[in-house]
Amino acid sequence: MNLDNKYWYFSSAVPHRICDDILRYGKLRKEEQALTGDLNLNRDLTKNPITKDELKTIKKKRDSNVVWMSEQWIYNELLPYVHRANENAGWNFEWDQSEHCQFTKYGKGQYYGWHTDSSEKPYEGKGLPMGKIRKLTIVLHLSDPSEYEGGGLEFDFRNRDPDKEPNIRKCKEIAPKGSLVVFPSFMWHRVCPVTSGTRYSLVIWNLGQPFK
Repeated sequence: MNLDNKYWYFSSAVPHRICDDILRYGKLRKEEQALTGDLNLNRDLTKNPITKDELKTIKKKRDSNVVWMSEQWIYNELLPYVHRANENAGWNFEWDQSEHCQFTKYGKGQYYGWHTDSSEKPYEGKGLPMGKIRKLTIVLHLSDPSEYEGGGLEFDFRNRDPDKEPNIRKCKEIAPKGSLVVFPSFMWHRVCPVTSGTRYSLVIWNLGQPFK
């Protein structure tokens, strides 16, 4: 799929008071180890906890802490930006559902390696949005740039095609607190290691029927 716009951003768009409300709420709740793949979807971790070997494997790709949120006021604040970006960027993807919000904490040395948020295979299984895929990802930057170093969001516009040279772009536009970026969930991206301080963000994945 060829896209004229690989992502769409809104710099310093969300008021700091909203960001601070999300930060306070997230910090009051119990953090979880961020997971990947099927561990995130199809496993009851209360009955079948992650083993030390599994955790070691996960942390080779992703090391961060998360809190899950589903408060309507957060969706009311952020989803209009998804609609605007989808139209302004010319994607015009059809979507009609959003997952839980992921409040993410990256401390010193934490990161998330190259990955996409979506799969060509639709969701299936108990409690999942059957038959749908992630289409649009929104990331809200909650931290002031003075509070951490490193931790930059980067895209690889070759989408990890091994026959192409890397085409990496750092998303500097969302450095200010309250900035957002929206991008197709199939875009390859990563969060570079935080070298000092703590970086906080909020992610929402927005779903629809598979592309035809």
